[in-house]
Amino acid sequence: MTRVATTASTPATLITSEAELDALYGEPVPAAVLKELPVISEDYRRFIDASPFVLLATVGPEGLDCSPRGDPAGFARVLDERTLLIPDRRGNNRVDSLRNIVRDPRVALLFLIPGIGETLRVNGRAVLSREEALCRSFAVGERNEKVPTCVIVVTVDAVYTQCPKALVRAKLWDPATQVDRSTLPSMGEILQRISAGAFDGAAYDAAYPERLRQTIY
Repeated sequence: MTRVATTASTPATLITSEAELDALYGEPVPAAVLKELPVISEDYRRFIDASPFVLLATVGPEGLDCSPRGDPAGFARVLDERTLLIPDRRGNNRVDSLRNIVRDPRVALLFLIPGIGETLRVNGRAVLSREEALCRSFAVGERNEKVPTCVIVVTVDAVYTQCPKALVRAKLWDPATQVDRSTLPSMGEILQRISAGAFDGAAYDAAYPERLRQTIY
C-alpha cells in the first residue's frame, strides 16, 4: 500500500456536530435500527456461544481502554437475557479494564467468531464478582485448579450484530493475508529499544514460549 502524505484538517473541514453528521450520512438503513435489542435473543445468544474472542472496552478517569479476552468458544456465559458472565483469566496484572469498571461501570463488547463476517456488539454496565462458587464454575485445568480471580458480570443494555463489510475489506479470515511474525519486531526487541538497551530482549524472547505455557491460566 502506498503511503500518502496528508496535512492536518482545517477548522472548516472538521465535523463538529450531529447535524453535520446527519447531513453527510443521512438516515441509517432500516435493518441497522431493527436489529438492536435491549436483551440477548436466542439468535444473538448463538453468536456469543460460538465466540472464542471478545474485545472489552471500558472507560475511566484517565481515559478509555480496550483489551482482548479469549478462551474456548462459550467462555462468555449467558446467564439470562440481560446478563453476561466473563471470567477474568490470568494476565499481566495491569488490570486496566478492571480498574475502569470499579470506577465507571460502562462497557462495550465486540464478539468475533473465526470464519464469520458478522460481529456481535453488546453495550451495558459491569461489576466485578469474586463470589467463590461463581468463580469456581469457570475453573479450567486438568484438575479444575485454575480459577479466575473474579468474574465480570455485564448487565446488557443493547445487543446487535455488525455487518461483515469491515472484515471483508480487511480479509481478516483469509489465510493468504496472514502476516509472518518474523516481519515485525518481537516484544523483546521492542522492550530493549524502549529501555535503551537496559532490558535483555533476547532473553525475554527465548524464555517466552515456556512462560506462556506455564502462565496461560
